[in-house]
Amino acid sequence: MKDVIQTKLDQYQSSTTEDEENALKEITQEVALYALAKSGFFSKACFQGGTCLRILYGLDRFSEDLDFCLKEPDLNFNLTDYLTKVTKIMADYGYNIDVVGKDQEANNVKMRFLKDNSIKKILKFEHGLDQRRKIKIKVEIDINPPGDAHSQQVFIDFPLDFSIVAHDLPSLFAGKCHALLSRDYTKGRDWYDFSWYVARGTQLNYKFFANALRQTGPWSSQDQLKVDEKWLKNTLTERVKQIDWPAAIVDVRRFLPANRQASLELWGVEFFLAKIAKMFRQS
Repeated sequence: MKDVIQTKLDQYQSSTTEDEENALKEITQEVALYALAKSGFFSKACFQGGTCLRILYGLDRFSEDLDFCLKEPDLNFNLTDYLTKVTKIMADYGYNIDVVGKDQEANNVKMRFLKDNSIKKILKFEHGLDQRRKIKIKVEIDINPPGDAHSQQVFIDFPLDFSIVAHDLPSLFAGKCHALLSRDYTKGRDWYDFSWYVARGTQLNYKFFANALRQTGPWSSQDQLKVDEKWLKNTLTERVKQIDWPAAIVDVRRFLPANRQASLELWGVEFFLAKIAKMFRQS
């Protein structure tokens, strides 16, 4: 089974050390998803976030974390039980996974890190990848998620055929818009993903978006907030004017293959105002 990892890595045809590192992390994420599926995790949980968009829907950038939410709130959900099973399944593919982290009180998001320092030692790399550095994948799950997200069964064929449950594109877009407006720091990856959604004419799940806004972020205390297209357009427009675009470019650049980075030269207020205008012409 270890040869499966090498074959997959070779298929990426990475052109730089950074690309090769990203490719190996992504392969590890997919093996972890397979192990989670085998553990029964997706009877309780849904896949969401940037890695979901990358692996399932073809986003053309790499992503760091595995993000999930429960199908139904469960404040007593035990993530570690599933990850213990994951480590045993991933061992068949050459991984020696350590699960690191502990729950924080009064926090709706449980987080663990999957760390491995063995898989690199049995693989061949084209660009001098540092074999001493551990692979680290963050796993997060929202145990009290907002309501009205839509999910679907999705099939994956690496490392073997399996299926998972994931949010659909309108719900993922809603989650991304919530992040764009609620984060108190600059994350260029969010804006890259926003541009990707707009380019594909993705519709937005407004019910899920409104529930997320009312649960966490600057508008969480405004139960009477009217969340509609007009409100979202105005709020996105104001947000775009506040972003530190050079910092956003620095954040996202390392997640893009070299042949995708030229588009970052266009980034700025006018570029994203045009994206917002296109988004609402399509709605």
